[in-house]
Amino acid sequence: MWHAAGMPVDALPVAEHDGAEEFEEHRGRLFSVCYRMLGSAAEAEDVVQDTYLRWAAADRPGIVIPAAWLTKVAVNLSLNRLASARVQREAYVGPWLPEPVATGGPAGAPLGPLERAEQRESVSVALLTLMERLTPAERAVFVLREAFGYGHGEVADVLDISEAASRQAHRRARLRLAEDRRRFEPSDRRWREVVDRFLDAAQGGDIDALHAVLAEDVVTYSDGGGKVTAARIPIAGRDRVGLFLGRLVGMVTREHVLAAVDVNGVPAIMVLLRGDIIAVFSPEVADGRIAAMRIVVNPDKLGYFARQMAARG
Repeated sequence: MWHAAGMPVDALPVAEHDGAEEFEEHRGRLFSVCYRMLGSAAEAEDVVQDTYLRWAAADRPGIVIPAAWLTKVAVNLSLNRLASARVQREAYVGPWLPEPVATGGPAGAPLGPLERAEQRESVSVALLTLMERLTPAERAVFVLREAFGYGHGEVADVLDISEAASRQAHRRARLRLAEDRRRFEPSDRRWREVVDRFLDAAQGGDIDALHAVLAEDVVTYSDGGGKVTAARIPIAGRDRVGLFLGRLVGMVTREHVLAAVDVNGVPAIMVLLRGDIIAVFSPEVADGRIAAMRIVVNPDKLGYFARQMAARG
């Protein structure tokens, strides 16, 4: 039997184990929590490391449930970062998108199990982008409730709030997200077929086929962060998006490589130029067509993903 925080209910106190080894057992789960909180793999890694420093300095024999203690520290460190990140993101050049994370490995690592549609949606680029409209507290409650199944009592313990406040924050979060939250395509096979059609059209320079895979009301977001050329406002409508993507396809040379890869739990496309990853295209699929395309080209946001790909060989 497992506690909602992710550890066996009969786990031994941490005093009986080496501190570093015990922490490593929780590192993956902590990263998955922090990434959902922050939308940044690099910042999630930093928070996990800061959590370890606090763990190393703590009175570990007094910690009865390590998972709960570590989660509380990591979530509150993430909340501190979110407070400052809001100011930075208001001044961000163009649309802000979360950093892509490669998935599809054992147990969906590093984002945890992603077998169910609800689990995949909890790390989807679309939902992480929408969560930017939440307050830090609302985001924390939403992540703990929706992605990790915490009860309101457990959320209250992590955030030092009342159960009533947790319920209220969760209700507000769901309402804020509901307006633009699309129905998640449940079929991985169907999603992959759409991505393959897009990939074939892009590789073959077939503009008509490219248009055919787009929904009538498709929207494209490009995140260059002012570091590289990218559309600074969303582009909407099949004709305009088709024209925009057609121009990108027209820039593809023999030195470019386009490849399908699982990103944030669903099929996506990475673009390499002379071996370097220069873009990740994350489509949102609905009713057999691409309803939205989110493109990350900001090199600062591709570092973690590039390291993942390099590790896979």
